[in-house]
Amino acid sequence: MKVKSLIVEDNLFMATLLSDLLKENHPNIEVMDIAKNGKEGIEKINKLQPELVFLDIEMPDMNGFDMLSKIGAIKFQTIFITAHSHYALKAFRFNALDYLLKPIEEAQLKQSIRRFKYNSINNVKNALSNLKTSKIEDQRLILPTQQKLLQIPLKQILFIESDRNYSYIHLTNGLKELSSKTLSYFEDILKEKGFFRCHRSFLINHYHINNIGKSFFQLIDQKKIPISRRKNSEAKIWHSSL
Repeated sequence: MKVKSLIVEDNLFMATLLSDLLKENHPNIEVMDIAKNGKEGIEKINKLQPELVFLDIEMPDMNGFDMLSKIGAIKFQTIFITAHSHYALKAFRFNALDYLLKPIEEAQLKQSIRRFKYNSINNVKNALSNLKTSKIEDQRLILPTQQKLLQIPLKQILFIESDRNYSYIHLTNGLKELSSKTLSYFEDILKEKGFFRCHRSFLINHYHINNIGKSFFQLIDQKKIPISRRKNSEAKIWHSSL
């Protein structure tokens, strides 16, 4: 079946390159048109009703999220296009959004098209909801697993524990969720949201810290999370800044 798609990209060379890659390697993805900015993107989305939008995150008139927020009902999936920006990548990963890095290569495009078949338009809706949430602790970590799509408010995460190449997310209700992501992955996307890597096996949420001891953090529920000797000084400085 043909999938109707739209490219929203202000760089004509990049838009043409993506269009050519799709025509040559993914003939089932039909490029109906190219929009050169956000305003034009909104107009073409409303007119053409695409099922898939390739969206540049940074455009002259507005960024990709601003454009999406101006669309009443999102009825399409989105694959973002971005230059290598560490901040942008962390935002995409936190919200489980798919993206292509410039310059676009066929290998990464192929992976994104494969994931497109299993993704949901709700990912974008969840991301927009996070952007409108002023309190960081109320933002939701969006995390796909083999069984379901997790949407966990940050304030419900006590700490995250490493188990080799997996991680356990410990929650305030006493349950824990298993993720195939490493602790380093979570550290990268959560360290600017009040989380601290106090030990090679633990990432702790400041929201639930009651006190700090000589070699541990004590949580509000009295649970103790170890602080490694290497992280001891950094942990005290971090805790005092809260």
